[in-house]
Amino acid sequence: MAPRILRVMPPVAPSSPSSLPLAGTTVVALEQAVAAPLATRHLADLGARVVKVERVGEGDFARHYDDAVHGEASHFVWLNRGKESLAVDLKTPAGRDVVRRLVARADVCVQNLAPGAAARLGLGADELRAADPRLVHASITGYGTAGPRRDRKAYDMLVQAETGLVSVTGTPTTATKTGIPTADIAAATYTVQAVLAALLRRERTGEGATLDVSMFDATAEWLGHPMYLQMYAGRQVPRMGLSHAAIAPYDAYPTADGELLVGVQNDRGWRALVTEVFDRPDLVDDPRFATNMARVTHRQECDGVVASLTRTLDTATLDDRLAAAGVAAARLNDVAGLVAHPQLAERDRWRDVEIPGATVRGVLPPMTFGDVELPMGAVPALGAHTAALLAEVGLDGDLDALAATGAVGVPEPATA
Repeated sequence: MAPRILRVMPPVAPSSPSSLPLAGTTVVALEQAVAAPLATRHLADLGARVVKVERVGEGDFARHYDDAVHGEASHFVWLNRGKESLAVDLKTPAGRDVVRRLVARADVCVQNLAPGAAARLGLGADELRAADPRLVHASITGYGTAGPRRDRKAYDMLVQAETGLVSVTGTPTTATKTGIPTADIAAATYTVQAVLAALLRRERTGEGATLDVSMFDATAEWLGHPMYLQMYAGRQVPRMGLSHAAIAPYDAYPTADGELLVGVQNDRGWRALVTEVFDRPDLVDDPRFATNMARVTHRQECDGVVASLTRTLDTATLDDRLAAAGVAAARLNDVAGLVAHPQLAERDRWRDVEIPGATVRGVLPPMTFGDVELPMGAVPALGAHTAALLAEVGLDGDLDALAATGAVGVPEPATA
């Protein structure tokens, strides 16, 4: 086997506060679980200062999902790097005062507390923006601020079910939620977009914004294709496993020593597949397969023909032939395959990330700037920044008294 050539991306300048896109932007986050923490982590990746408000003693409950990463929870490590942790009891007047003082100095406030909780605490958009109209306040909710389900708790799986996402995911016999928290990630993505747009508008107008992003709305947006088929063709998109309801051939096909996913998007791709890869020009104009709609109609026959051809070649040879012909294909990796994937290694995407008491690997943020590398800051211990943040808002002399009453929390002393 020929030696692998390491292709390293051109070097970029090290991160510095002044060169990062959101340098000088401060975000206060009343957050938990996945949706808001992912949104604010992306803002931190872009250079914003993010202050994460957590419960005294417990913190974000995602800290306790597991202890897989040197004692830290895998979700928490993924979602919370580059943040400062303030442990505060929002049920106390003193705790709420600390948060209000921080928000008064911030550009953005993001929250995904239980429905109505932020407003009941006096930390909703109306109250905070009345004090500072330039504030960008973003709430992530399950179902939005109106409608029959607005007060219902909404976890990712529940929203996937309520929106019908599970009805198009899985096999013909089994509905399945996605293996990652899709509804949370969708809401986080739109929250980041909305916050960035609001900050850009504020530069023009001087006015902040009140933003509401619901997990339900975000997931419904991602279901646009199935909705249009339902509304205008009266058809439910079937669950297809690895296949595709509107395209054929598009599936995992057997090889001599395994399987490979092949996706033909158009008739040019079909022609390349049967002529350049398999040397079967007779199949180009076969009326069963000549167009994509014909291939979908005759999917079983089409898949049978393709499978009979793919199984004559080993996986590596078939993969090489498909690449040379410009036909889309992919190997079916598991997560271990992703971790070991040469695409990450050869593009130099791995970096070290500090967590409490250890260093772990993490993948660089997916938005790559040509002139500066986005930072991957440390994952904070619960309340690690409480003392410094109190000092910043003029309460440094009150730390002991506030901690004694439980209004704020500080890290436990390290033990040998």
